[in-house]
Amino acid sequence: MSKKYTSLVEIKADLQSGAITVEGLVNAYLKRISQYKDLNAFNEVFGDEALACAKAVDAKIKAGAAGKLAGMVIALKDNICYKGHVVTASSKILDGFTSIFSSTVVERLLAEDVVIIGRTNCDEFAMGGGNENSHFGPVRNFADDTRVPGGSSGGAAVAVQAGMCHAAIGTDTGGSVRQPASFCGVVGLKPTYGRISRHGIIAYGSSFDQVGPITQSVSDAALLLDLMAGPDAYDSTTIQSVYPAQGTVVPSTGAKKIAYLQEALYSKGMDNEVKAMLTDNIDKLRAEGHTVEAVSFEYIDYLVPTYYVLAMAEASSNLARFDGVHYGYRSPNAIDLMSTYKRSRSEGFGKEVKRRIMLGTFVLSAGYYDAYYAKAQKVRRLIQQKTNEILEKYDYIMIPTAPEPAFKIGMDEKDPVVSYLHDIFTVQASLAGVPAISLPVGNNSGGLPLGLQFMTKAFGERDLLEFSEYFLNLN
Repeated sequence: MSKKYTSLVEIKADLQSGAITVEGLVNAYLKRISQYKDLNAFNEVFGDEALACAKAVDAKIKAGAAGKLAGMVIALKDNICYKGHVVTASSKILDGFTSIFSSTVVERLLAEDVVIIGRTNCDEFAMGGGNENSHFGPVRNFADDTRVPGGSSGGAAVAVQAGMCHAAIGTDTGGSVRQPASFCGVVGLKPTYGRISRHGIIAYGSSFDQVGPITQSVSDAALLLDLMAGPDAYDSTTIQSVYPAQGTVVPSTGAKKIAYLQEALYSKGMDNEVKAMLTDNIDKLRAEGHTVEAVSFEYIDYLVPTYYVLAMAEASSNLARFDGVHYGYRSPNAIDLMSTYKRSRSEGFGKEVKRRIMLGTFVLSAGYYDAYYAKAQKVRRLIQQKTNEILEKYDYIMIPTAPEPAFKIGMDEKDPVVSYLHDIFTVQASLAGVPAISLPVGNNSGGLPLGLQFMTKAFGERDLLEFSEYFLNLN
């Protein structure tokens, strides 16, 4: 595959003309996966199965009966269940576990003739900002293999970045689609909480988790959202109204009101080139006739602590089911029920996951619940109210996706708190439950990709995607 396709529209045009076949595309992607296997993006490649599926899709195209995603080859993050396939959340405790059902998102995508080429590496149970916490080893950034790809959907982002598949499906709890999209120079969308079903997604933080696409174009992100979104009887947290299909993404027109957080711009922890990228885009949007103004967000220092108290508490609860009894890893050294629990969980979970389980259990414990968990819930409401207040006056909030470009592998191992601060600009949308998108805005002087993030009010994905298409056309 000598031609680089950035959208499904381009692929479909060549499929219709006979210039390519879906089988040929899959073969080309498999070759790239083999060529760049040292990036460690995939935990498993479904080679023969993907080729067989591709042949079936080619036949459907010839018969004029193909679905909307015919020609799209995707990868799944390894916490998304796919019937008959191993799903591990990149953890030893689920090593070799085969899913007995498919997630709702997988069923909806397969119904439109997508081809799934494999499952991608991620931080264990989606806990991490660098994709270094995987049982299967770290993923490496295609732009610089000494650096992280971002996390937790790092393998998914690298697979798209390095041309190993056309698009990927990840999950975003506190930035796990957007931050790796930023570090890898691709598009990453986190929809409104509840927009896409979580049925069949291995849970981390149930009040935060949201499935999101990682793509090379806004149009593909919109199409995947169209087909994954909507009510689901298996997930009571999904929004019950039917998602209005986006269709073709038309760049937005007219002047917009855009806010940026002044505390972010003047943050001492922000990389100078990231700061320059933000100010350059502020100037560019103003030159196009948009109103771009600084607003104060006095809760910015509380974003990360609030998120981590709540997310770790939910993780503590969600991961209690992995006990070495029902499925997954069971310690060979266990001698009774209690030692089965203790040894299986101690040996099966990685260091970061155990850290978060213990911290989550602590903040939920008697005597500390009100001081930490209950207080964090109150602060979350304040953050949500303040975010919504800004979005009542402005169409979008603009902020860097991350305070710095991709960092060196191994840099954060000594101090986990440092790694948590990488999420400072992504957790606001997660806490508020609003949609957000990371858009590629070029590279820094060292050739590392940078991303700019836009947030809008809940249920505003259509406007956000149309503005994103407009914005990328400016760059």
